Amino acid sequence: MNVGILTGGGDCPGLNPAIRGVVRRSIESYDYNILGIKNGWDGVIKGDFEPLTLSSVSGIIHRGGTILGTSRRNPLKKEEDMNKVKENLKKFDIDVLVAIGGDDTLSVANALWEMQMPCVGIPKTIDNDLSGTDYTFGFDTAVSIATDAIDRLHTTAESHHRVMVIELMGRHTGWIAVFAGLAGGADCILIPEVPFFIKDVIGLINKRKSRGKNFSIVVVAEGAKPEETDDYITQNDRVDDFGHKILGGIGELVSNLIEKESGIETRFTKLGHIQRGGTPTAFDRVLATRLGVAAADLINEKKFGYMVALRSNKIISVPINEALSLKRVDMELYDIAKVFFG
Repeated sequence: MNVGILTGGGDCPGLNPAIRGVVRRSIESYDYNILGIKNGWDGVIKGDFEPLTLSSVSGIIHRGGTILGTSRRNPLKKEEDMNKVKENLKKFDIDVLVAIGGDDTLSVANALWEMQMPCVGIPKTIDNDLSGTDYTFGFDTAVSIATDAIDRLHTTAESHHRVMVIELMGRHTGWIAVFAGLAGGADCILIPEVPFFIKDVIGLINKRKSRGKNFSIVVVAEGAKPEETDDYITQNDRVDDFGHKILGGIGELVSNLIEKESGIETRFTKLGHIQRGGTPTAFDRVLATRLGVAAADLINEKKFGYMVALRSNKIISVPINEALSLKRVDMELYDIAKVFFG
């Protein structure tokens, strides 16, 4: 059995442990041949394949990023690209493809499965917005990094009696913002699921001032929107291969409006790609390893068109297409966070 494996979309901590899990289980338990595909779907189109061995994955569990590289290439955009995908999978005699990625990467895997190419999915995204699974690896690390940043902003905010606004990742959902904001004691959390009025944010800040608190922490997910607009705040007009705009700027906008409307000195921090870089947490290493091993088991069971997932701390399998709808923030959790607003 020849198994191809790729990592697509944005990198995140835990990809290497997942690769390691697939390779180790596949070779040791099932004697499969593993071919790593470089740079996501771009590598499939270009035929950039290389053998993966036990030596290839030795000592990578603690490393962030992905040893295979990644890209946001979308072969579904062009018929010629999909033809190259099918041609190269046949050329390299790939019997099964393991796709590690978010909804974009898995949407391509699902399309291939519908074309009768055996595929198995492993869900990953720091945004934790994939349906079908309780948590995706990368999320816990991103939350830990964001929480540490909020803790650090607390000390300087309190010292200077300022409002500090921190913008976190979260295009369509606010999972990182809610978890990190709740853990870091944020005084206001703005997320894509709940449009906001700036006057309400200032009201929470003034409520704190009335209690003698001369500083505030406002956490903003990059996809949060003011009530009066339906448009995302973007850095420019560029979009990636899957049509996603490059977000960023809502935190600065909120910061400027707070200072303008309230007269309170306000500073803005964008955490950006720091959230997705560096060493994965123990939780993400373990989760990614479990998912990688389970993916190899799915191949052995010939359970194609499925992805592995975490449900109630058990690894299960669900159809890949179940992951392709957004998992919004649990409003019960957001309501708990709101108890500490203002």
